[in-house]
Amino acid sequence: MFFMFSLIPVLSVGLCGTKLGCGEGGCGACTVMISKYDPFQKKILHHTANACLFPICALHHVAVTTVEGIGNTKSRLHPAQERIAKSHGSQCGFCTPGIVMSMYTLLRNKPKPKMEDIEDAFQGNLCRCTGYRPILEGYRTFAVNGGCCGGKANGPGCCMNEKENVTMMSSSLFDSSEFQPLDPTQEPIFPPELMRNKEQKQVCFKGERVMWIQPATLQELVALKSQYPNAKLVVGNTEVGIEMRLKNMLYPVILAPAWIPEMNTVQRTETGITFGAACTLSSVEEVLRKAVAELPSYKTEIFQAALEQLRWFAGPQIRNVAALGGNIMTASPISDLNPVLMASGSKLTLISGKRTVTMDEKFFTGYRKTIVKPEEVLLSVEIPYSKEGEYFSAFKQAYRREDDIAIVTCGMRVLFQHGTSRVQEVKLSYGGMAPTTILALKTCQELTDWNEKLLQDACRLLAGEMDLSPSAPGGMVEFRRTLTLSFFFKFYLTVLQKLSKQQNGPNNVCEPIPPNYISATELFHKDPIASTQLFQEVPRGQLVEDTVGRPLVHVSAAKQACGEAVYCDDIPHYENELYLTLVTSTKAHAKILSVDASEAQSVPGFVCFVSAKDVPGSNITGIANDETVFAEDVVTCVGHIIGAVIADTQEHSRRAAKAVKIKYEELKPIVTIQEAIEKQSFIKPIKRIKKGDVKKGFEESDHILEGEMYLGGQEHFYLETHCTLAVPKGEDGEMELFVSTQNLTKTQEFTATALGVPSNRIVVRVKRMGGGFGGKETRNTILTTVVAVAAFKTGRPVRCMLDRDEDMLISGGRHPFLGRYKVGFMKNGKVKSLEVSYYCNGGNSTDLSHGVMDRALLHLDNSYNIPNVSSVGFICKTNLSSNTAFRGFGGPQGMMIAECWMSDLARKCGLPPEEVRKINLYHEGDLTHFNQKLEGFTLRRCWDECLSSSNYHARKKLIEEFNKQNRWKKRGMCIIPTKFGISFTVPFLNQAGALVHVYTDGSVLLTHGGTEMGQGLHTKMIQVASRSLGIPTSKIYISETSTNTVPNTSPTAASVSADINGMAVHNACQTILKRLEPIKQSNPKGSWEDWVSCLYLIPDVGYNFETNKGKPFHYFSYGVACSEVEIDCLTGDHKNIRTDIVMDVGTSLNPAIDIGQIEGAFVQGIGLFTMEELRYSPEGNLYTRGPGMYKIPAFGDIPTEFYVSLLRDCPNSKAIYSSKAVGEPPLFLSASVFYAIKDAIYSAREDSGVTEPFRLDSPATPERIRNACVDTFTKMCPSAEPGTFKPWSVRV
Repeated sequence: MFFMFSLIPVLSVGLCGTKLGCGEGGCGACTVMISKYDPFQKKILHHTANACLFPICALHHVAVTTVEGIGNTKSRLHPAQERIAKSHGSQCGFCTPGIVMSMYTLLRNKPKPKMEDIEDAFQGNLCRCTGYRPILEGYRTFAVNGGCCGGKANGPGCCMNEKENVTMMSSSLFDSSEFQPLDPTQEPIFPPELMRNKEQKQVCFKGERVMWIQPATLQELVALKSQYPNAKLVVGNTEVGIEMRLKNMLYPVILAPAWIPEMNTVQRTETGITFGAACTLSSVEEVLRKAVAELPSYKTEIFQAALEQLRWFAGPQIRNVAALGGNIMTASPISDLNPVLMASGSKLTLISGKRTVTMDEKFFTGYRKTIVKPEEVLLSVEIPYSKEGEYFSAFKQAYRREDDIAIVTCGMRVLFQHGTSRVQEVKLSYGGMAPTTILALKTCQELTDWNEKLLQDACRLLAGEMDLSPSAPGGMVEFRRTLTLSFFFKFYLTVLQKLSKQQNGPNNVCEPIPPNYISATELFHKDPIASTQLFQEVPRGQLVEDTVGRPLVHVSAAKQACGEAVYCDDIPHYENELYLTLVTSTKAHAKILSVDASEAQSVPGFVCFVSAKDVPGSNITGIANDETVFAEDVVTCVGHIIGAVIADTQEHSRRAAKAVKIKYEELKPIVTIQEAIEKQSFIKPIKRIKKGDVKKGFEESDHILEGEMYLGGQEHFYLETHCTLAVPKGEDGEMELFVSTQNLTKTQEFTATALGVPSNRIVVRVKRMGGGFGGKETRNTILTTVVAVAAFKTGRPVRCMLDRDEDMLISGGRHPFLGRYKVGFMKNGKVKSLEVSYYCNGGNSTDLSHGVMDRALLHLDNSYNIPNVSSVGFICKTNLSSNTAFRGFGGPQGMMIAECWMSDLARKCGLPPEEVRKINLYHEGDLTHFNQKLEGFTLRRCWDECLSSSNYHARKKLIEEFNKQNRWKKRGMCIIPTKFGISFTVPFLNQAGALVHVYTDGSVLLTHGGTEMGQGLHTKMIQVASRSLGIPTSKIYISETSTNTVPNTSPTAASVSADINGMAVHNACQTILKRLEPIKQSNPKGSWEDWVSCLYLIPDVGYNFETNKGKPFHYFSYGVACSEVEIDCLTGDHKNIRTDIVMDVGTSLNPAIDIGQIEGAFVQGIGLFTMEELRYSPEGNLYTRGPGMYKIPAFGDIPTEFYVSLLRDCPNSKAIYSSKAVGEPPLFLSASVFYAIKDAIYSAREDSGVTEPFRLDSPATPERIRNACVDTFTKMCPSAEPGTFKPWSVRV
């Protein structure tokens, strides 16, 4: 039913630019521009909206512009498309059309925007690849205050100065002078027929199960609500759409009041501003902002607080369509606005009979319930003016500042008796502390004089009144309770500050707040991004046609920016195609008693149900043959695939899948690492690495430190979910598979096994992926095999693209890790001995967990020389979806635990962390703990360069000064190195193939074994072939990757794809040139050979854990990052102030792509270490199944100052054209942000008189940061004793 109302399926018919990324308005991939003539304002309005939620029925009198409508590669690109493409702001490209449309809509409304406008426009857009910086840099060229280098023209940090300072170094990744200018007069006109003042008439649309009625008058609406009292009123569909899609709700009658005049009016009255209930949040924001500018400040206290909440309310795409009345009537307990409306005593006008009610403690009667009667309609909302002597604040804390739901939110109002600090009335309203928005009534009654005693009384009373059960839904109980006190403290200080300013005379009744407390009252502010990217220019004399080493634009960037790039689900539908929806387990561990699909058969369009009995070959699958295509007798995780429904449409298959009934006999699940340890549930073998004499090392040490650290998992959140289209060919079991996969070989092999045919009957084709990050290396096969079985059974093409919640549930992610360590060291910080145990949560099957643990053990040293090591790695078998490959593949987890003990021992020694880290760094020629000699060791160069370029020591003094002057805001800084081994740890995977067709017209068709997922691999391969053949890149084309052109390919993973495929391409080109030579000599005009195939294998790679001998890595990539952060000690919020990265990528094949990979990996790592948290119930049920609850970094989360420099003069003799791998190594550098946060927390704890070491697990979420900043408020909200209650969520 959801898709009956959504604009997405309509656009997908011939227009595939608008992408479906999440289906809940949380990623912005489906952003379109909605244009309409507003008869109330008498002007044309343009705004962004999410096509996945925007109801198709609401398009009456509305124009929709998609990315295809503004420009294309055949005629001309629109400047918004051209600039994101040429500034390297498009990698996988799946999010690009949505970002383009957000920028385009802004330009239609503001042809000359400020940089702040541009950043605000992207609050509702996510990108998982780029790290956002190149997008902002490209679009900065539209800004009136953009300028060179973020407004630093000709100043320090300006790119124009860099070239003079550093020989042969450049920071120019694109030339903005080449961009076509924006000409607002050339935009498409609004359709004139939609401007005619026709009299509005009631409109009705009827679907299979839902009727949509759009009344034209208030009288019609009242009559309809009386006729259908349970009908839902929908304006933006931002809540109902999600309920129908994710919560299986069905509303047979929908009433749409968006065009009713009385529900859209705005009126200033004597007591406040009245908004029609259908006014969008964006229009409310605009009206309030105008009022704040025009009215005396004492009258706009409530308006200013509402604006602060609206500033962070969802993204523009939601605010543009969501109605004020809808926000109230949804009655969400974590609403951002309802606490403001309740604390201000806003008045609501209801009609049926007409009555006015005050939004007070009686308005919400229960979870998602209000006093409004079923037949009543909310007509308008009056937000009152504030009075003289009245003060108002609103606060919100979330996982992420931009576009995130609140953890706790509040509105706070106090009215003083005239000229005094005596409280006449106070209202404290909270969201996130009960099933409804509530008032702290008891606390409010006790507060009298605005002084220190009132503060203490209020906190004591709030701690009692705002209590939560330790098992409360949402968890984070101590954090939420502490926030209620922290918010009041901020309010208390803010009011005190305003009182002292207004009463600055001889009769001052208030003490001014201490200077070091002032920053606690400041609202969040972030400066526009400033950045520089430095790279070595190509040698003088290099031919212009030779693009190796130049910042060549991604070959698909323009197509991606125009929505022309074809992804798996964009392939046109076959005439007789069917759609598949999975039926998965709702239990983590259970016997299957029965599966009943009889009810599903009554759904229109139902074709069949497939399960284990329909598998023609083997039902056994998986890397270790320990998985099944379909579960048979037992399910071992929530999301385990039991069967699938095939129907004529996606909507019908979804409905039918929900109708399948399964009965279980539940078994006890193992969910957490701790439970697996207790039950000894491990996947064998258990790997160990030992070197030296650990016992002797401890005996010789001055100090011994023991501890442990937990690292949470991470969801890949590629913007394009898993997708497969299977097309049976009808002869000899042949089948063609179009798949979004990094691993064509395993996809081919597993499908052939399931179908009982040889691999030569299966062709797998990949054009491009909308992101992968390891998540499509093996886990795509769990979907592909099911779709192939369905296609085999029906004999018809079958398609399935997973919904975001399905994808997150079944496909696994990064392995959670627990590290336990014991480290011996000297007084100067030099490490002597290390004993470490790693435990990872592998999930319900082996998959790639052995490789992940191997790499973790091989990276337990990070970059430090440890003479004596004893290590062991346990893979825990649990009842969660199998965890899998993810960028870094165990390396970041291994290194993170190393940095944990390194930072602790530095503090134990009382020495600066950067000195202790440097004293332990490897030197050239040292042996690692796995006995590999380090050659070409550039890490110390990276370290020194990063210290210098970041101005580390001078800034460290400034941070110390800042921390002395600020009690409730603290800054921290940390510099972190990384050493990342390059190669697959399974030796035979370190190979690649390439196929080169040379045609008589001189054009070249290139195919290789790697897949394109945004990392620019195809672009680099074209550059390699261009240099090898000595021809321009314009003559070379890559169409796709497929098993019938290059067989037996290695997965595109482990960062080695450019190395191995690049060498294969080079070898293939050399073979062509050799074959061509005699022909050229005898007949210079002769034709070329048709094709050549060649194989490349990385030599001498292999390692034995038993003997600790061999060479697991071909070479190492090195890098260093220095990051500075600022934390809010009262809320746990943090902002990334500055990051400097120096990275050794050898001689870069393409600096733009390499820098893009560094920035993208770093920002993905910021998510891993500070933000992204997968939350599970004690029974193993995943709560975080979409962008609503799972937060990846957004535009506003990247460092305000972001500087990346590629180390110069460091050619790598072991890879193609002296380059180095770059995909995974930079990710761990974002640990510098985590340890900078920890550094800042130490400063906060010292101010509270707490100096002992503390444990900070990853990610460093606001909850963990706030709870670690112990103070009076945290002590008033103690934790419940573990074991005395059942937690809402567990750490897996």
